[in-house]
Amino acid sequence: MKICIVTPYVMKGDGQGRANYEVVWEAIRRGYELTLVAVKISPELETHPQIKWIKFPNTNFPTALLNEMIFSGRSAGWLRQHRHEFDLVQVYGAVTSAVGDINTSQFVHTAWRKSPVHTSRIHRSLYGVYHWLYSALNAAWEKTAFRKAKISIAVSDKIKQELIHELGLVGDRIHVIHNGVDVEEFVPGVESREQFGLPTDVSLGMFAGDIRTNRKNLDTVLRSLVQVPDLHLAVVGTTEGSPYPAMAAELGISDRVHFLGFRRDIAKIMQAVDFFVFPSRYEACTLVLLEAMASGLPVITATSAGGAELVTPESGFVLQNSDDADALAKAMETLSRDRTLGQTMGQAARQVAEQNTWTAKAKNYVDLFEELVNNENLRNYTDVSPSQRSSAVLGSAN
Repeated sequence: MKICIVTPYVMKGDGQGRANYEVVWEAIRRGYELTLVAVKISPELETHPQIKWIKFPNTNFPTALLNEMIFSGRSAGWLRQHRHEFDLVQVYGAVTSAVGDINTSQFVHTAWRKSPVHTSRIHRSLYGVYHWLYSALNAAWEKTAFRKAKISIAVSDKIKQELIHELGLVGDRIHVIHNGVDVEEFVPGVESREQFGLPTDVSLGMFAGDIRTNRKNLDTVLRSLVQVPDLHLAVVGTTEGSPYPAMAAELGISDRVHFLGFRRDIAKIMQAVDFFVFPSRYEACTLVLLEAMASGLPVITATSAGGAELVTPESGFVLQNSDDADALAKAMETLSRDRTLGQTMGQAARQVAEQNTWTAKAKNYVDLFEELVNNENLRNYTDVSPSQRSSAVLGSAN
């Protein structure tokens, strides 16, 4: 089988890029040939004999929207010339204006732009106008992209429902395959807090994500923290351009909020804290939540964060309203005061993570690739006997 995957990144260290990376390796293990239409891929893939990289260098325009539009146009132009070379083409959302056989949704812009806390409604400025335009254009593009695909993949039950209700897709054309987690990189353990500049002998929660916008919802976490006076919070995320250090100062909690900046040792930091809090206002299937669970941390999230359906009552708290500061404060206080409960929940969280590994996720993807290609081949062999048809399908899939 010859597979083409169109996506900007195929590499570890990038959310969607990591998902792509695992799928590619599973396809390699099964002996398939892959063409990656991408901006950047991991070095070990560049020279792999089963990989052909169609490189579209990053254009470095001043906004993400312009860069994404350039990639969309260039990749579509290339694919129109080479589509006949592949058994299957996988794309992600509106990443390219070319049609994919399988389209994976990591984000539904049509749903996010309707949110009462969309960035354009919070920031009445040029910054807000840009985010309105970004969401509006992507919402229009994704409707076309998903409706033209043969089948779609949703990374959570939440995303599946949005594809049905917002984009009008038929439910039986949507397969839910959750994102995965590396249970060997993220493991329970104990790390010294001093090496991260964090206080010892206090209850310590953790938040991680992009803290330059309001979508991840650090503002509600900080307001809730005011109500839990003995709790400290470690925050991982780029502080440049973020309003939240100033907000912490205004709330009088700067001494209890520890901004660590962007970090690559997040797995170690998770081993130094007591629980993870992430009530995102909109998320498809957040990787960092699964990483915290794999690290043996009890978690606090919200139904608006896709993937929250994986958090059982035994492993954490799921808020019905991401902006309910009182409910969030109550959950944080519970974990802050009851260490035994936290440890029990952490053990249950690890068990959930072990059932949602990258290996399992990648196998589900490639199984679906094979099913779709085989079904297409079956339709092409309607004039032969079942045994001949089976032989033909097996031959064309390799």
